Amino acid sequence: MASRRKSEELLLAGRVRVNGRVVRELGTRVVPGRDRITLDGRLLRPVRSRVYVLLHKPRGVVTTVADPERRPTVLDLLGRFPARVFPVGRLDVQSSGLLLLTNDGNLAHSLLHPSFEVEREYAVKIEGTPRPEDLERLCRGVRVDGELLRARRAALRKARDGKSWISLVLTEGRRHEVRRLCRALGYPVLKLRRIRFGPLRLGTLPPGRWRHLSAEEVAALRRLARRRSGREPR
Repeated sequence: MASRRKSEELLLAGRVRVNGRVVRELGTRVVPGRDRITLDGRLLRPVRSRVYVLLHKPRGVVTTVADPERRPTVLDLLGRFPARVFPVGRLDVQSSGLLLLTNDGNLAHSLLHPSFEVEREYAVKIEGTPRPEDLERLCRGVRVDGELLRARRAALRKARDGKSWISLVLTEGRRHEVRRLCRALGYPVLKLRRIRFGPLRLGTLPPGRWRHLSAEEVAALRRLARRRSGREPR
């Protein structure tokens, strides 16, 4: 029904009942198929199978399950999808690129936790041409609004007519992190596209299109989570 974080919010709000009793304690154990779990009175059934989707999110689409402003969402791009999935992390509305969607909450939690340091790679078009010392500073870290933001790697890919394409690799999904980093050094972002998330690559998938992950890609994600946590996600 929701991501791990959202599920915790639903529990704390008293919207979940187990066998008719409101449950607010995080980590409450249940037995799927035996215990009756409801959300706002609606019976929840165990997920039959896990689904993993790679989507090329276009600009102008919001990374949410639903939007009160009625803007198009990433779920709209999936059409009449047979399973309930949710986005793993987010891309802001003006950014494009690779987005993973799944109904595997345990794996999603592992991939998003900052301590796991899952790499996100971005192709970024900026105003101006950064100097080598600017790229080094991006990796050393820049304090913005009290937060220390930094890239793991930064490289200049192309520069022409006062504009440049750079690649940035980060390991956290902080809000507008790439835009804030570049703006702090005087290089406003003109375009932003995520081209890699961990072992997953966007490749030539057109904007607005999606595909199921291959068995090899799913195995690679699970190996990554297992290596970071020391155990296999359930």
